[in-house]
Amino acid sequence: MLYFILILINNLILNMKVEINKKVPNFKVSVTGKSELNSKDLLGKKVVIYFYPKDNTPGCTTEGENFRDLYPQFKKLNTEIFGVSRESIKSHEGFIEKYKFPFELISDPEESLCNLFDVIKEKNMYGKKYMGIERSTFLIDEKGKLVKEWRKVKVPGHADEVLEAIISTG
Repeated sequence: MLYFILILINNLILNMKVEINKKVPNFKVSVTGKSELNSKDLLGKKVVIYFYPKDNTPGCTTEGENFRDLYPQFKKLNTEIFGVSRESIKSHEGFIEKYKFPFELISDPEESLCNLFDVIKEKNMYGKKYMGIERSTFLIDEKGKLVKEWRKVKVPGHADEVLEAIISTG
């Protein structure tokens, strides 16, 4: 009986997804710069979480550089930025160092945060289908509520669009 209850709880957790205008469920993740980040520690600040496929690839590097270049403006608006991929902390630390990102990166090899934000999608590269991260960004308000999401993100102009959304929400 206990076994079936555990399976039910596990399925509920795995099927939990974020929704616009709803509080984002609490999460703990591995992050560069420290061992763990608890989402409860982010209350009182706006949070931008952007998901990207892989460190040190052209689109992912450009996206990170765009957020880096606008970082002082995000900070003035009481906004934290976190990038997320399935890469290791070691890979992330090298990526941060190489491109001088002023924000932390979250390592999600088990895809728990990716699944919570529903960004693992079927992709197709050169006719080969695989499951990967769909470039997506989420804006969470100071109370922990998801207020905006961008899916199937195109990198050019995206960081500017996110900044404008924060400015317009006050």
